[in-house]
Amino acid sequence: MPPVLSVEQVRAALALREPTRIEDPARPRAAVAVVLRADAGEPEVLLIERARHPLDPWSGHMAFPGGRVDPGDPHPRGAAERETAEEVGLSLVGAEVLGQLDDIEGRHGGRTLRLVISAFVYHLPRAPGELVLNHEVESALWFPLRSLVDPAHHVEYPTPNGGYPGILVGEPDRHVVWGLTYRFLEILFDSLGRPLPDRWDPATWTRPE
Repeated sequence: MPPVLSVEQVRAALALREPTRIEDPARPRAAVAVVLRADAGEPEVLLIERARHPLDPWSGHMAFPGGRVDPGDPHPRGAAERETAEEVGLSLVGAEVLGQLDDIEGRHGGRTLRLVISAFVYHLPRAPGELVLNHEVESALWFPLRSLVDPAHHVEYPTPNGGYPGILVGEPDRHVVWGLTYRFLEILFDSLGRPLPDRWDPATWTRPE
């Protein structure tokens, strides 16, 4: 098992880096919240299993809570906080903002303009209450931060376009982090000096049991 990663390490690492931002007001935007809690003795991160819906390009994926930036949102961070409250009933009012990760691009229903996604990292100073899931979320779980860099959890996620690197966080057929969420975790752990496996080297992955 890898050494414990502390909130202090995350705070210090993100304070030292300036995130890459994609500044294009014409592009559609979304934002997610990477929420850490440490009341269990070591940091855990909140992950959700998105509900399955034929119109959702990320249907059924493991993800961070978040969603589209609406016209009424003051900024992408506000959208991440609003969506977290709506999706899992968790208020981030009073939470410590540890930093922002690099913006990344995602597909957006086949439109020409690609979606820009921002990610903001939070630390909850107190134990959160019970999560209340809305219709967009099938399940939610807290997963140890250090276990995300444990090779025992690194798997190949099969898709029609070939295998992708993934992280097993629950049931093998359901709870595998891959795609956009994996890319955000790559950015986070690169900042911490604990890189995830090379996404283009299948020799670093295993297959889910």
